[in-house]
Amino acid sequence: MELQKINGHSKEDGFDGLDALAEHEEFLPHKAGVKKENHFTDFEGKTSFGMSIFNLSNAIMGSGILGLAFAMSNTGIILFLILLVSIAILSSYSIHLLLKSAGVVGIRAYEQLGNRAFGAPGKMLAGCTITIHNIGAMSSYLFIVKSELPLVIQAFLGKYGNTGEWFLNGNNLIMIVSALIILPLALMRQLGYLGYTSGFSLSCMVFFLISVIYKKFNIPCPLEDGHNITLTSHHANVTDDFCEAKMFTANSQTAYTIPILAFAFVCHPEVLPIYTELRDATKKRMQNVANVSILAMFVMYLLTALFGYLTFYGDVESELLHTYSRVDALDVLFLCVRLAVLVAVTLTVPVVLFPIRRALLQIFFPERPFNWFIHIGIAFCLLVVVNILVIFVPSIRDIFGLIGATTAPSLIFILPAIFYIRIIPEDQEPLRSRPKIQAACFAGLGVIFMIMSLSFIAIDWMTGESRSGGGH
Repeated sequence: MELQKINGHSKEDGFDGLDALAEHEEFLPHKAGVKKENHFTDFEGKTSFGMSIFNLSNAIMGSGILGLAFAMSNTGIILFLILLVSIAILSSYSIHLLLKSAGVVGIRAYEQLGNRAFGAPGKMLAGCTITIHNIGAMSSYLFIVKSELPLVIQAFLGKYGNTGEWFLNGNNLIMIVSALIILPLALMRQLGYLGYTSGFSLSCMVFFLISVIYKKFNIPCPLEDGHNITLTSHHANVTDDFCEAKMFTANSQTAYTIPILAFAFVCHPEVLPIYTELRDATKKRMQNVANVSILAMFVMYLLTALFGYLTFYGDVESELLHTYSRVDALDVLFLCVRLAVLVAVTLTVPVVLFPIRRALLQIFFPERPFNWFIHIGIAFCLLVVVNILVIFVPSIRDIFGLIGATTAPSLIFILPAIFYIRIIPEDQEPLRSRPKIQAACFAGLGVIFMIMSLSFIAIDWMTGESRSGGGH
């Protein structure tokens, strides 16, 4: 894409003062009396601050929330809290790097930041990373629909076991949900319009959180004979301290829970598209959107993990909802909770699809104006691909693990840091300046995280042990 001009000066002519302009003025400022040039969409700044928070929070909120209580059981409350705070802060810093880079060069697309930093290879790297990661995320959401929706329908109809009806087949249900709900929402032209569905999706997850807190005071520990849960073999012999919360703990799965926490905050592909449509967009205003969203999700994650763990302690499963269903499969409250979670993950899929479509447009049609045929075709093809993955791949936990171990660290740590180092001019920040040294260390942390995650997956494959991981 040709470099646009800012205030009459080409980006190639120098960058002094542009960051200050991005901080205090509208993004891509324009001369007085001259109509603003639009970029990437046919309008700018129509999405309110609140709706932007809903969209970004919905992008952060993922299926990983169901595994956080399990993560706490393998780390202890204090260590879990330290890790959660650290990753939330690192995620906010990562968004700061993205926004500052975008503010300097006047770009609001992740792929174009890659192009500005490293040319065509950088653009392809960013686009492919976003596409692979978000396809994995969409697939994980539809896997929840595939596994949980038939059980909810069975419970409401009073049926036990799959009796062969077409509407109890998970493969049929994900195709119906994709065609009737996800596709129409994915065809919207602007991401900002999904703020309403994002708000409803978050409301469903708040209902899930309230139910988890309520059930803490209604499920005894150890479980009484009237509860039909079967303890795991690891806890078959209940000890006196079984129902005591552990502050610090370590076992074979402690380090493997770190990816669960990291993936829970992956929202970086959605940050710049949301920035594009934010009303009165400045770097500071968008950073506030990100900080409020991360803080809200931090509180939800912490409360869900804490009360889920304090309900089942060492016997909590990697999928929290499944643990409750083993206590009482016909519990009306948690049937409603399952339905709410299904609604939440279903409404999240279109939000995750938008960055994939933008990445593909930047790679294959960078100069082409908006075209409805391409817009609809990409959404339709993406949903077809994701449905095929969910239907025909029997178990893609390891595939998701491999994707998550490579793309999540890239999107959170590595790409924002190296783009920042390359894009911020040396006359503003020399290579040995503190901000760039921090960014380099941040990228190094991402590489360490990637190596660690891939190592655990390799151990899984070599030993054949079943470890419970999670992804966003």
